[in-house]
Amino acid sequence: MSLSAKAGTGADAARNTLKSPFAEQNAAPIAGYRDLRVWQHAMDLVVRVYHLTAQFPKTELYALTHQLQKASVSVAANIAEGHGRDHLGEYLHHLSIANGALMEVETTLQMAERLAYLPTSDVDVAIRACADVSRMLAGLTKSLKKKH
Repeated sequence: MSLSAKAGTGADAARNTLKSPFAEQNAAPIAGYRDLRVWQHAMDLVVRVYHLTAQFPKTELYALTHQLQKASVSVAANIAEGHGRDHLGEYLHHLSIANGALMEVETTLQMAERLAYLPTSDVDVAIRACADVSRMLAGLTKSLKKKH
């Protein structure tokens, strides 16, 4: 199944009418990855992570700070990259990578909390944001697998 056919083909038209499993009942069709609520929430998570890592000690700049930022960026980037792939299997593969990176974000946040770099309240809010993205990724993956 082609998910990223060239403009003007029937496959492209079909792709542009995909509905997000998280869109409202009468929401517009998904024309690109930016329309996916899961990608939008993943982007919000990146911003949250960058704000949180600003609180880390400078000694962590090339360690935990970099790791956490890189993992959060990977979540949103893999959702976008997967959406741009030509085949469903590739899309699902990138969503799986995004999910793995999301688990890395959660784990690294918990490390930061244990090291007393972040207050528990900040980590709890970020973990809830991760859980939201995780649920959306699972729903999108399930929806795409039904089409396979």
